[in-house]
Amino acid sequence: MMTERAIDTTKVKIPHPNQDLQIDAYIAQPTEPGNYPGIVVLQEIFGVNVHIRDVTERIAKLGYVAIAPALFQRQAPGFETGYTPEDIEIGRKYAWSQTTAQELLSDIQAAINHLKTLANVKKSFGCIGFCFGGHVAYLAATLPDIQATASFYGAGITTRTPGGDKPTITLTPNITGTIYTFFGMDDASIPKEQIDEIEAELQKHNISHRVFRYDGSDHGFFCDRRASYNSKAATDAWEKVQQLFTQHLDTDN
Repeated sequence: MMTERAIDTTKVKIPHPNQDLQIDAYIAQPTEPGNYPGIVVLQEIFGVNVHIRDVTERIAKLGYVAIAPALFQRQAPGFETGYTPEDIEIGRKYAWSQTTAQELLSDIQAAINHLKTLANVKKSFGCIGFCFGGHVAYLAATLPDIQATASFYGAGITTRTPGGDKPTITLTPNITGTIYTFFGMDDASIPKEQIDEIEAELQKHNISHRVFRYDGSDHGFFCDRRASYNSKAATDAWEKVQQLFTQHLDTDN
């Protein structure tokens, strides 16, 4: 595994092709001069909260420039919340009723375009997402710039897409690069049959992929701030993420 690096963190506003819109984002990057791959970190329904900022920082310490754009910028600028039932209800409303797949893809591309303007970022990009962000990561994998994708417990991939349209799984043939998906087998929101369907579709279209299933793990098993956190599964999944990015992104500095 890579040596942990010292990092800087900052909040920025990303320009967007929609000139009336700027997207808040959290960036973490190594302090040591160099040229690093870029990673887009995609939030859960709870906003760019402490957990997502922590993941962004952990990725930067491995030798990447990581950026977490606010996916609810249009609906609720500055939105950040916890994990109560009330928090979940409002987060789900923003995620599924008030975003669209095309807007999300344009926001992610804007984040990538911002990374491209940074002197210490090389033209090598990946993404990682959790919960709602895991679903969005599956979408983001279709962007030509994305070479490696880690999708954690993205619910609804086989049944819907943000904003309503054909299910996101129908975009599988458009995936570029390699995608790793991570699921807890006790996750009631993602039945085993849906995981099998995702794997079959990736195989059908010859997408470079791996599907990881964790017995005894529930939705949100990677987040150490949730009751469903499973340290064994989270540790293993983090090792797999590092392997993915090391093998499929240009990490030579």
